[in-house]
Amino acid sequence: MKFTPLKTLAASAVLCALTSTAYAATAAKIGDTEFTYGGYIKLDSMWSDYSAGAPAGSDVGRDFYVPSTLTVGDDNSSDAVFDMHARESRFNFGTATVMDNGKTVNTKIEIDFLASAAGGNERVSNSYAPRIRHAFVTYDGWLFGQTWSNFQNVGALPEALDFIGPAEGTVFVRQTQVKYTTGAWSFSLENPESTITTFDNKAGVMAVTDDASLPDFTARYTHKADWGNLVVAALARQLTYKVGAIDADETSFGVSASGMVKLGEDNFKFMLTQGKGLGRYVGVNVAHGAVLNGDDLDAIDSTSGFVAYQHKWNSQWRSTFLYSFFSADNNTDLLAISGDPTESSQSYSANILYSPVKRLTFGAELKHAERETESGVDGDLDRLQFSVKYSF
Repeated sequence: MKFTPLKTLAASAVLCALTSTAYAATAAKIGDTEFTYGGYIKLDSMWSDYSAGAPAGSDVGRDFYVPSTLTVGDDNSSDAVFDMHARESRFNFGTATVMDNGKTVNTKIEIDFLASAAGGNERVSNSYAPRIRHAFVTYDGWLFGQTWSNFQNVGALPEALDFIGPAEGTVFVRQTQVKYTTGAWSFSLENPESTITTFDNKAGVMAVTDDASLPDFTARYTHKADWGNLVVAALARQLTYKVGAIDADETSFGVSASGMVKLGEDNFKFMLTQGKGLGRYVGVNVAHGAVLNGDDLDAIDSTSGFVAYQHKWNSQWRSTFLYSFFSADNNTDLLAISGDPTESSQSYSANILYSPVKRLTFGAELKHAERETESGVDGDLDRLQFSVKYSF
């Protein structure tokens, strides 16, 4: 068996196009199949000051910024905490096989360790179970498996130390799908899921339902030019709640425009998303898709977006300045059912990144975030984060 090391390959670019991993190396070629691997090791250390008390240590918002976990309430409950972890570290493996008809079948699987409750603890082992990020196969314009939603533009995400960055302002979903791409157009049928606010014990709680009779549908157009790119995507989905005698459904629509503009060595990235019942698709589910009102669903309208400017100071130093926002148009007539949902969330951040060599980056980032509920109760977070990342 002969292993042949290879250099830059088009297949490697295809396999990495749907992830945020910056590099992929070709490990070997066996017959007609090329094998690639990539990923990175990342250390994150964070000092976080919550105005209304810190979430529990096991809360996902302690690992990275999740708007819905930002506590609100009495400012006298200010609480500062320090966390360190390497859970964002990831690994991916892919193949590219030339078939008898001359076309190529690509595969990719990627894992990391974030947002996985199973595993050890921080007292002794700090071990965490891996989770699937991507697992898909592509052939002749078709993609089958799990990866970023076609409604999301990963290329618009700015470079940030936080895992997501503009968390409340971006579409951010990975899920199983069937996607077809032809030229600048792509269309997908994706796994449906609904998050519904229900009334329980005098408070609105989230119910996660998987009762939809149709997949979520997306359509997307990508325009590329010398100045950058522009992506416009549309989403149509069915919100459902089928529990006991209740059989409720509602149609949801959304549209998102995003892109990147080159400014010499610098760049400007942006996204604006508006829709009815978008729920889990935006803001890491900072708002639910709909409120259960008797036997009917009342979809929640929302608007979200972000702007980010990256400046390169020189070949080794760069900075990203970011503003992100989310706003929900809650039906105030239903507050007796929905409780006190999030009305708005926003965050500002700025970082400084230093890469002494191409794949090694040291960084510091300062983030200020705010969340306010429909009743006017609010809370904020100030976070100073330091990271070290090596991509391979």
